[in-house]
Amino acid sequence: MKGHPATTPPASTFRHHKPKPFAPMDFDPFEGGADPARISEAAHLSAHALVQAGKNNDDPEVRGRLVRLAEDEGLEVIAELWANAPARSLPGALWRLYAIRAATMNNPAAMASFFASGALQAQAERVVAGAAEPPGAEELCEMTSSILTGAFDGAFDVALERTAAYCRVIALGQAEQADAAELSHTERATLMTSRALALVKTAEDLEASALSWRRGELD
Repeated sequence: MKGHPATTPPASTFRHHKPKPFAPMDFDPFEGGADPARISEAAHLSAHALVQAGKNNDDPEVRGRLVRLAEDEGLEVIAELWANAPARSLPGALWRLYAIRAATMNNPAAMASFFASGALQAQAERVVAGAAEPPGAEELCEMTSSILTGAFDGAFDVALERTAAYCRVIALGQAEQADAAELSHTERATLMTSRALALVKTAEDLEASALSWRRGELD
């Protein structure tokens, strides 16, 4: 089934130092020698600072410092702090937003193809399930970039749910293309199916995090 292809996301405004070749379904922890307790504390503090910045700080200087931090250090450097956090925590949610954004920007053609393949099926499922409206690739990148630089002043729980919806559309597209490739490209079909299942789990984690945020329990 065919849907409308996502708009190819624009080039990032952030400087990436040694981009990591991962997809949003490959959440392998980063290894390091620092104290895990200190890393966990830094992960939670930085996550709260970024998410609350847009809502609690009208000072453009403060927002500017956060944006410059992302530009100077690279988002992946900051995101390393969140990599080992529980999936259903604030830093864990930000790690997933970062990874999904990175995969979309690094593989725009593939992600657009998956989105197009899954869009019509997702539309039918949303009518039944009442799921959030998924953003296109460009909007997804803009939304997550604003969150990851402390510039986001919208509803964070809605942003999490919309990102989850994007994941579900991509997963549907991957599953559909895996079915089509099963006979001629068995290994590729198996890989896409595995990634689709992992993306559904990511969507579930983001949706659970959105619910916890609304309850004031996401930390």
